[in-house]
Order: sequence, then structure tokens, then C-alpha cells
Amino acid sequence: MAAPLFSQVKRPEPPPQKPTYDRSRQVIIVTTPDWNTVQGKAQLFQRVERGKDWNASSESFSVVVGRSGLGWDQMQVEGEFAKTVDRTFIKHEGDGRAPAGFFPLTFAFGNSDVGSKLPFTKLDEFTECVDDVNSNFYNKIANRMQVGNFDWKSSEKMLAVGQQYDLGIFVAYNSYPAIRGNGSCIFLHIWKDNHTGTAGCTAMSRNDLEKIIKWLDPAKTPYLIQMPEAEYNSFRQRLKLPKLK
Repeated sequence: MAAPLFSQVKRPEPPPQKPTYDRSRQVIIVTTPDWNTVQGKAQLFQRVERGKDWNASSESFSVVVGRSGLGWDQMQVEGEFAKTVDRTFIKHEGDGRAPAGFFPLTFAFGNSDVGSKLPFTKLDEFTECVDDVNSNFYNKIANRMQVGNFDWKSSEKMLAVGQQYDLGIFVAYNSYPAIRGNGSCIFLHIWKDNHTGTAGCTAMSRNDLEKIIKWLDPAKTPYLIQMPEAEYNSFRQRLKLPKLK
């Protein structure tokens, strides 16, 4: 009786409804000089309620993005930004670009919680982020000891990454739902240094990341907004985005 039960694949829960940006009262704004630049700037903003003006919650600080720069989220280009953006730079799996667009920040992870209000996932040796496009768990963090007969052949073993994943935040890119091949395992995490790009995440100093994790409040629908400076400025007034210093 045990063997058939163990062989079952436990499918992940259906993706939740994406919280809309207009509900957000906390945002992290990341901009880079252009599409191909690794180094960028970030700043935190919040507002007291929907529709009100944004107020800065931090000074700007340094970040690095994907080793190939940024690339538009294809789903947003085909949706909210249809016919308004240059489609030259579109993100896909394995391209080394961090996603450009608007993305909810849904939970934190790491070796130990530093005071997160977001749900927190503690990493262990079986915690993996699945990048296998054929898996039912594509673009999800899963524990292979808790999912029955895991169905992926490729994943990132998160604890083995080391200090860069000592703390992190899951960026809900390509999550509503996950489209195979559009990209996976996008986080805010600790950088290697201030000039080395990532595989597609946005990274920063541990000190800055700790401040963000303690600041984020799920009740305020936190969002990451990330794109090159020129694109950000072109959308700012129409979408009522924060004014950067």
C-alpha cells in the first residue's frame, strides 16, 4: 500500500489571484541606466492609502541586476503595456536578465528570520527552486521531501548557494500563472559584490536587504517596480509612480 501512495505527485496549489498594483502602499523602485547595465539604484516608497501621493521611505542605495541587464516581462508587454514598449528586450528562461515591470513581493526566505512581517520560509538542504520548464512546480520553491514523487530534473538547491541566499524575498514574476520558458526563481537577495550581475535576480548589500525585509508589510501589498530610467520616466505620470530623486 505504501508504494503507490509514495509514487503520487502532489501538485502545487493553483496560483492565487495577482494583487493589482493600484492596491499597493509600499513599493521598491529599481532603475538602471539602460537595458544592458548591471548596476542600478533602488529606493523605498510608501503611501497612506490608495490614490494618495508616494513618500520616500529611504535614500537611494546600490543594487545589481541580471548579468545581461533587464528584460520586459512578456505577460505585461502583452497586457498592460501592449503597443507602448520596445519589444527588443523580452525576458525568458536562462537569458541572464532580471525582469522589468511590476511584481508583487510575496514571502521572504533564508537561514533565519530577521523580523519579517511577510511569510517566511526557512531553508534546509531539501529546499529547491524549480527551473525545469516541464515540472508542475516550475518557478516555485519546494521541499523535495514534502512533495511526494518530485517531478523536476533541474532546480536550484538554495541552501547550497551560500551567503547570497542567507536572506531573500520571492519576486512573484511569472507567477499568475507560471508560463513555461518565461523565466523562474527571481528573488531579491544578498549580492556577491557591488559590480557582479546575477542570473536574473536583483541583489544588494545584506544591510539594505535586512532593512527591506523588516519594512515590508503584506497588508500594504508590497511591489517591486523595475525598469531602465528612460522607461520609468515615460510611465511615471501616466501610472502615478513615485518621483525619484
